[in-house]
Amino acid sequence: MPRIFLNSISQHATSLRNKIISSGFVVMLLATVTTFVFSACFETLLAGEAYTDPAKTDADFPFQGEYTGTVKIDGTDTPVGVQVVALGDSKFSVVAYGGGLPGAGWNSRDKFIGNGNREGSLVSISGMDGDGVKRRGEIRENVIRVFGKNDSDLIGTLSKTIRKSPTFGTKPPAGSLVIFDGTSVEKLTGGRMTADKLLMQGVTSKDLYSDAEIHIEFLLPYMPKDQGQARGNSGAYIQGRYEVQMLDSFGLEGKNNECGGIYSVAAPSVNMCFPPLQWQTYDISYIAPKYAGDKKTVDGRMTVRHNGVLIHDNVAIPTGTPGGPLGEGPGPGPLYLQDHGNPVRYQNIWVLPKS
Repeated sequence: MPRIFLNSISQHATSLRNKIISSGFVVMLLATVTTFVFSACFETLLAGEAYTDPAKTDADFPFQGEYTGTVKIDGTDTPVGVQVVALGDSKFSVVAYGGGLPGAGWNSRDKFIGNGNREGSLVSISGMDGDGVKRRGEIRENVIRVFGKNDSDLIGTLSKTIRKSPTFGTKPPAGSLVIFDGTSVEKLTGGRMTADKLLMQGVTSKDLYSDAEIHIEFLLPYMPKDQGQARGNSGAYIQGRYEVQMLDSFGLEGKNNECGGIYSVAAPSVNMCFPPLQWQTYDISYIAPKYAGDKKTVDGRMTVRHNGVLIHDNVAIPTGTPGGPLGEGPGPGPLYLQDHGNPVRYQNIWVLPKS
């Protein structure tokens, strides 16, 4: 997303934080709480609205999403994928990928980053391509029209598409521990369900496991005015110790603290985050670390597929992740779905022990 926008957010947050800290009340408060707690409260203070129902969002939501089609480049029709990210107040970040969307044709090289502004039912897009050529487009009625060097030169159209994970709805194999299937929260500590039978964040499985195959389906909220770690944040702590991050990082780079990242350990090989309010899947193959007494002798390892695409292949995990219910150690552990203050939703969660 635009660096200028992020700098503006950072400057505003720093200024407001300094004003708050200068008050005697917060000085006294800081004497009794940790910096971590203050940071969490500060994020909540700056947070915009979190939407969990696609029918009850804002005027920008219908434009956000993924678009595919072809654009004529040097006389050749070239596949292109585009991700349009709402930033609130009629502003958008726009990312175009040569060859197609991430995980669906993108060549991992060609990327165009631009900005969008909405006026009524039209979003105007502008930016520079990889060759330094100014490009312009517009979004109307679920179609992006791309123009060449002049506004009368239409070089391509891209239609909105909604991808679905090929593992969405996968039923638990025989022998699985069914953590949540929409019928009850009896297998969870801290379990809460919404009126439409979805699991809420901040739960720990009562079942424990070591080596296992794990399937999780999750839905990130739409939070257009929030950025970074304040935007649709949760995480799946495997064995209560190692976090695979959940975050609305749709359209971002794909770092180890973004969606699909093994937190602080490894970034995903490709950012497969779908737009918010679209169901996503994690399929995780986990091999627990080995111990001699209380001393770890072999690191644990993890293979992760995000929305059906391999993003981590047998990655070693040298250390535990802060924030989980358990530190590193021998013995089995639970599945923990973090509560970071954002309304992330889950369904169809199961664990198949391998030992």
